[in-house]
Amino acid sequence: MRIALLLVAALLSACQASLPALPAWQSPEGLQDPELGQIVELRTGALLTPAQLLERLAAAPRVLVGERHDNPDHHALQLWLLRALAAQRPQGSLLLEMLTPDQQAKVDQVRAAIAAGKTPQDMLAALAWQPGWAWSLYGPLLQYALRQPYPLLAANLERREIMQTYAQVPQLDGQASTAVPAREALLAQIRQSHCNLLPESQLPAMLAVQQQRDRRMAEALLAAPQPSLLFAGAFHVRRELGVPLHLQDLHAGEAVQVLILAEVGSPVAAESADFVWFTAAQPEQDHCAKLRP
Repeated sequence: MRIALLLVAALLSACQASLPALPAWQSPEGLQDPELGQIVELRTGALLTPAQLLERLAAAPRVLVGERHDNPDHHALQLWLLRALAAQRPQGSLLLEMLTPDQQAKVDQVRAAIAAGKTPQDMLAALAWQPGWAWSLYGPLLQYALRQPYPLLAANLERREIMQTYAQVPQLDGQASTAVPAREALLAQIRQSHCNLLPESQLPAMLAVQQQRDRRMAEALLAAPQPSLLFAGAFHVRRELGVPLHLQDLHAGEAVQVLILAEVGSPVAAESADFVWFTAAQPEQDHCAKLRP
């Protein structure tokens, strides 16, 4: 028995040693917070090691990872996750909220050029990268993913689709995504994110765009080679609000794992995700201050 336990311990130690080194924290806030770096399994409240988290995520055909877009630690951990998961099992595909279908051909061309040893000198132009996504944050992930054998896939709406949705709100099919609690919670988030200054007449269109984005991400996941991995904003991946509801409506809600990267002091409920990984935080900014009279 003692020999068996020693063998198990040795195997676990080898697994831990084979993991990529975790990135150092880059954000300035919360560095003394006891939550910093904790990984919590929300269903049980158990604290997990990075290796235990990987073991759970590696078994899922689809993994959704939610980020705060302006937090560099979230992007560093996503790159770590991508590398570490690929070491556990072959990666089928990576999907990004930051890419739209009209960029897909360019992404594929860049991947082919890199594979042929002809890396574009101007990567942003070659990808038609959208300036709203800071390349300083997303660049390392893209540079790595474009060199991998699995596809890098667009998961968002094109601008023309967004404008069409604004002009004429489409009917959304499915019971889970159209349930009143989900829609009311999304409307509250839309109001808050627009400083409670958005005219009520615009709310139905704004809600439709949010939900059509979530539906597109769900559809893209269904079409992507498995195991698939989606990186998107945290609200998009939340179980009670976002993509998981649309996967349910598309009869593919099983075997999905949701990890939210959250800054310390930002609680995540068990209904929202399977796991939360607490990171250092960016300084709070009052983005609404300049809009107030």
